[in-house]
Amino acid sequence: MKKKKKEKRKIAKRAHGENGEAKVRDRGLRTHLVHLLKGGEAHIHFMDALEGFPPQKHGTYANGLPHTGWQLLEHARLAQWDILEFSRNPKHVSPEFPEGYWPKTPGPQSEEEWTDSLWAFRRDLRDMVRLVENPRTDLYAKIPHAQGQTILREALVLADHNSYHLGQIVDLRRALGAWPDA
Repeated sequence: MKKKKKEKRKIAKRAHGENGEAKVRDRGLRTHLVHLLKGGEAHIHFMDALEGFPPQKHGTYANGLPHTGWQLLEHARLAQWDILEFSRNPKHVSPEFPEGYWPKTPGPQSEEEWTDSLWAFRRDLRDMVRLVENPRTDLYAKIPHAQGQTILREALVLADHNSYHLGQIVDLRRALGAWPDA
């Protein structure tokens, strides 16, 4: 009888230990993903690159660079929104590519439009972070309405995409003489 109890405790301990280790690894992965999404590890935060961007230069092209600040912000916002909605909404329909991912004008129609885009970018990034942080979100499971994509893949694609355009925004602001150290 004692032998059986001892064996059961041993099995339970082993199972708890393995499960505990998996939970620790899962929390670690989620933490790393959140840091990657928010930025600040290998580069500045996306929003920091836009802080203090002079309104009169939102729609200005710099010599040799293909996009304005407005185009880059709005493109990043639209792509981020699409990735987030694709990740959580089975009824989501993505915009036409590529025209649905870029604004039609070089500059915003008003300062309010710029501010609204910044606000929406922050909101959608926060929502993607919450999705990744939620322990009930299986990062590895195929998204039911997708074609093999996972939340982990979508979070990585989003972080990569935002990082790419963050670099473009910094380059643009430097070329326009609108970067703080310029």
